Amino acid sequence: MLGKKFSLIDVVLSVICVVFTIEAAAPASAMGNVQFFWWGFLIVTFLLPYGLVVAELGTAYDSCGGLYDWVREGLGDKWGARCSLCYWVNFPLWIASLACMAPSIIHSLWGIELTLGVKIALELIFVWGVTLLAFSPVSDSEWIMNGGAIIKVFVVLVVGACGVWFACTQGFANDMSPQTFIPDFSDTKSLTYLSIILFNFMGFEVVATFAGAMKDPSHDIPRAIIVGGIAIAAIYILCGIGIGAAVPTEQLSLDSGIVDAVAAMLGSAHPLTAAVGIAFMVTLFANMTCWSFGVNQVACYAAGHGNMPKIFSLCSRRTGMPIGAAIMNGVIASLVLLLQMFLGEDSDVFWVLFSTNVVFLLLSYIPMFPAFWCLRIYDSKTKRVFRAPFEGKVLAAALALPVIELVLAIVATIVPLGMGAEELAKLPMLLSVIVLAAVGEGVRIYSKRGRTSDFPGVAKR
Repeated sequence: MLGKKFSLIDVVLSVICVVFTIEAAAPASAMGNVQFFWWGFLIVTFLLPYGLVVAELGTAYDSCGGLYDWVREGLGDKWGARCSLCYWVNFPLWIASLACMAPSIIHSLWGIELTLGVKIALELIFVWGVTLLAFSPVSDSEWIMNGGAIIKVFVVLVVGACGVWFACTQGFANDMSPQTFIPDFSDTKSLTYLSIILFNFMGFEVVATFAGAMKDPSHDIPRAIIVGGIAIAAIYILCGIGIGAAVPTEQLSLDSGIVDAVAAMLGSAHPLTAAVGIAFMVTLFANMTCWSFGVNQVACYAAGHGNMPKIFSLCSRRTGMPIGAAIMNGVIASLVLLLQMFLGEDSDVFWVLFSTNVVFLLLSYIPMFPAFWCLRIYDSKTKRVFRAPFEGKVLAAALALPVIELVLAIVATIVPLGMGAEELAKLPMLLSVIVLAAVGEGVRIYSKRGRTSDFPGVAKR
């Protein structure tokens, strides 16, 4: 199905393109200087164990099922189905949220105020452009991944360099006193954005679904995760410095924050500002295209086991790509965007959709860590090309801590932690997550019709 064309450099660039979600840099910067504390803390306590776990699983179980297949092997069909459903639900919501950014960026760059009808039309073009590109084999689309990664690095270098220049010549736009870098656990608004930093680390497992298109997946996957992880952490921190130098935290736009930062430093009419804005929109498109390959493969693979509806198993006879999942992404994302016709132009569509998609993505990772524990203990026959350097109680702690962080981040994102207006504004997101989770459970039960028995997972088997 897929030609083996990916070199190690291609894999590293695909990691950067997939994992570095440039649209999440502004929401993370909305935390203020405390973001740098959380970046450092979560790199050590979350990114490190998560990356090592994915490197071991991705080389030992290098099927196209990726995250879903690992959870199913470890915990069985029931949890595998829940994982694949959460993993998929996040994606059309994510596409829709990023599509909502295009009109905001156009307004920031050129001051053009679009009507609601024109906005929705542009957003639908974005959605179906991603959908149609997902029909092509992943190995034929390496130019999208490589180009997207290079453009993302360009945007970050411009933002970071301009931020350093602006701070040296004009001073920082925000208070840089030492106490602003220390987290205040009573600041519920700041804690709400913690899920964004965790979200910024997600995606290494998508690369594992490209194993069939790699020259040497057993060696390239762990190397790419290590090199890509270090590069991505540095990129995010540099981007945060640039945004924080130019835009006061309380004035930061959650969708067009990067473009606003460059415009504040150079002026909205500066050619580099326009270049960053256009590049930013191109990277959104490239990022969604890269993610679509992994998400669609997982959904198709799960449907083959009766853990997703059969339409997701529909593949192209010519390319073998999962076109059923791609079409469903486009349909659901389009329907979500059309809700703006009823919600009105003043609704904060981007943040509601983006937060909901973040929650479902984080939910899909929770069972991966106990699944890894089961596979390490009960599946000694499978050869480990790469083995995470954890054993015994250290392994238990390394797996438990990311799960605790995921749960706490989800709670802080959608559960009102006070009676203020900003906290009560989380109620629509909480209700959306509950309804979609209930629908997903119904879909899981419906999808397994006709299956005589469930796969129990390695522990029970």
